Formats: sequence, structure tokens, C-alpha cells
Amino acid sequence: MNDTERPAAHPYAALTPDALLDALEAHGFRTDGRLLALNSYENRVYQVGLEDAAPVVVKFYRPGRWTREAIEEEHAFARELAEVELPVVAPLADAEGRTLHAHGDFLFAVYPRCGGRWPDLASAEEQRRMGRLLGRMHAVGAARPFRHRPRIEPERLGHAARHYLLGHDFLPDYLVPAYASLTEDLLRQVEALFAAHGNAPLRLHGDCHPGNVLWTDDGPHFVDLDDCASGPAVQDLWMLVSGERDEMRRQLDELLEGYTVFHPFDPRSLGLIEALRTLRLMHYAAWLARRWQDPAFPRAFPWFGTPRYWEEHILTLREQAAAMAEPWA
Repeated sequence: MNDTERPAAHPYAALTPDALLDALEAHGFRTDGRLLALNSYENRVYQVGLEDAAPVVVKFYRPGRWTREAIEEEHAFARELAEVELPVVAPLADAEGRTLHAHGDFLFAVYPRCGGRWPDLASAEEQRRMGRLLGRMHAVGAARPFRHRPRIEPERLGHAARHYLLGHDFLPDYLVPAYASLTEDLLRQVEALFAAHGNAPLRLHGDCHPGNVLWTDDGPHFVDLDDCASGPAVQDLWMLVSGERDEMRRQLDELLEGYTVFHPFDPRSLGLIEALRTLRLMHYAAWLARRWQDPAFPRAFPWFGTPRYWEEHILTLREQAAAMAEPWA
């Protein structure tokens, strides 16, 4: 993953509608010209109509973000999960078994269209059901390691984010000392928590928030393994809970009641939740900064980079310092 340097301006400038349709046609899909852009910023994702079949969803990966080997490993993991009947939207394979295709400078994959709604996870039964699915996923994920995917760890998500933001003049001058000092202290806290509560990493969804889970009458299914990674099991649990600490504990209890039916869970790793949240906050700010030359980002995030944004970001990080100091047990 090459996320330490600012990407070339507008990497998707060459992805015109004609280029998109040509890419699919060159790989055997007979398109009917219907295109619908779907919500995605990191990649470009479209629903495409076909002449002789149901519409498909095509994802064009951001050039330079992942290596071919890393994307193929993502696809292999998705198909491995699907083979044991886990509800995961896996890429379609061609006659030669390939799921990753190339057209010009772009790598892309084609998926079946799958609808659904974001889950409420309002009931204990829904939470336990979600936990059972994650337990099954992690039982598969623990069978072997990733070789090419990234890791959920402080260096990549925290130190690299801090270094990028301080090195590219995104913060107002009057906030630089506060951000630099605060994040240095925060990362010491994060590293201490990883040392105390970390456990053997396994293959994860990596970005398991409600937007990447769709619920239908048949139940939930996972979408978008674009950020699958190696890391602690709790990474796929904490983004599914919300509210005050006591409410989050209650939700986690229900998730884990289902989870542990299929895979063991070390309760000490709950102590990583606020450290993981801190890393996500830091990484998200740097992600927006790294992508700012892509015209889609200023349109979608017009508030980013303003003095008010950075003041609120620093305030949120200060709150994380207190949250990490509060034990979960």
C-alpha cells in the first residue's frame, strides 16, 4: 500500500463512461449502456446494465493504492468465506478463474448486485446473530495469515498519519504545536495498550462498520472487503456498538455471546477499543488530506481543512486520551 505520499492529481480522470464500458466489453460483458455511480470515494464503483443478464457492480481500484497481490488476496479471502456459505459478496470469476482484471492503468473487479439496508442492530437477537457471523468469519480468518494485506497497528494508522499531516502543512500554524504534542502522547498510550492487550492477529474484514453490512429479509451480508487486514479480533466488533460506555458493554456482551459459539475471544482485547478508535480518527484525517487533489473529495467534504475542523479534531483526540485511560473491565 502506497499511502505515505500524495497521489497524482485526479487518478480517475481517464475513467470516462466510454472507458468503463470498454473495460467490461473487453472482458466478455455485453453492456447495455446503463450506468449508475454508487457511493464510493476511495475507489470508483458503478452499477452497470447488461444485455443478457442482471446488472452487475464494477469496482475500479484507485491506482497505486494496493498491489495486484494485495487485491488478489482480498478476493481469495472473500471467495474462501463464500465457499463455507458465509454471506459475503465475493467477486465474480471469469472462465479462467480470474477475479481481477486490468484495463489501461486500472485494475477492476465485477460483483453481483446485492441490495439491502444498513442494520439497526437494535435487538439483542440481531446483535447475537451479527456476532455469530463474525465468529464464523474469524474462524476462517484464523486458519492462515495474510501475506500481502496491511496490519491494524499503530505505525501504519497512527505514526504515518501524524507524519503526513505535519509534513504537508494541512494544519493552521497556531494549532501545529498542540497537534504535534497531543498526538505524540496519544501514540504512546496506544502503543502501551497494544503491548498490554494485543493478541495474535488474524484475517479480518478490517472496516466492519454498519455501512459495510447490508440486511435483507434473509439476514445480514458483508460487503466491501477493500480494507481487509491482519489485526486483533476486536477490530471487527467495536464499530458495531455505540453510545455511552455501559451501553457499548451491553451491546458487546450480546455480540460476543454469538461470536464465541464459533470462535474464542480473549476479553482482555476489549482494552484495545479506544486505542483502535484513536487510530481510526487519526488515519481518517490523514486519508482526507492524502486524497485532497481528487476533485471528489473537496465536493464531498467541504468542511475538511478549515480551522474549525482542526480545532474540533484536536478536541476529539483529547477526549480519546481520557477514554484510553479508563479501563474497560
